[in-house]
Amino acid sequence: MIRKIADILKEKQRTYSFEFFPPKTDKGRAKLMEAAGIFAKLEPDWFSVTYGAGGSTRQATMEIVEELQKKLEVPVMHHFTCVGHSKEDLKNVITEMKKKNIRNILALRGDAPEGEKDWKPDPNGLEYCYQMIELIRTFGDFFSIGVAGFPEGHVDCPDKETDSKYLKIKIDSGGEFVITQLFFDNKDYFEYVERTKRVGVNVRILPGIIPITNYQKLLKFCAMCGATIPQKIHDIFKPLDGDDEATYKAGVDFVVEQCKGLLAGGAPGLHFYSLNKVEPTKEILSKIRR
Repeated sequence: MIRKIADILKEKQRTYSFEFFPPKTDKGRAKLMEAAGIFAKLEPDWFSVTYGAGGSTRQATMEIVEELQKKLEVPVMHHFTCVGHSKEDLKNVITEMKKKNIRNILALRGDAPEGEKDWKPDPNGLEYCYQMIELIRTFGDFFSIGVAGFPEGHVDCPDKETDSKYLKIKIDSGGEFVITQLFFDNKDYFEYVERTKRVGVNVRILPGIIPITNYQKLLKFCAMCGATIPQKIHDIFKPLDGDDEATYKAGVDFVVEQCKGLLAGGAPGLHFYSLNKVEPTKEILSKIRR
């Protein structure tokens, strides 16, 4: 039986997990499965697989989650968004997850598909993440539900206090743990934990970590998701732009120190955005687990 993440969190004070995205080609899928096999040897507490904007990778995500669980016997969290689905459609997907023994869901509102200018949400759908959490909870306690957190505040929120209140609503609706968006300043994470505690959020908040291997790609990725890049990141990596080897080494060094600082400060684990690459996440983990 695949374990629920909520149960794992009750037993372990510190967890390590790795996130993948669904490749677009068969070759990419094969490479992902090979990488996941190596990650499985690092004794992860769970994997997670992302869900494309507007449900664009719906079938691929579920297939990969099911395959990973069957082949590697590691719990896998299925990212799941309500944007782009009707309520009936959402029920059908959740039912299919249950049939496939997918027991862990990261509940997200989600974004509209990229590049679709005339895209409109399903009129029979759900508007907010907490509504989908409530829907998942109608299936009893079969699923463990995680939610996203935003240390810098969600881009659509007017202020951080409002962001904290929205997180509380998601937890009160049935969310059991939080995985944060990537960040580079640990102060943002610890301040987030404290401000959400003040509104009554007492579940585990796991920091999301991204290894830095390419300066230009980092700029684009952060611009897309709304994460702030501190000046210290520019100071380190801009002079190395174009030097893959030097960027890789500096990236490992930076993230190792970031992770050590988080764990020393009381973070209950680390969630790595692996980008489907074994290195440098494997190297970073080996240095912080010593």
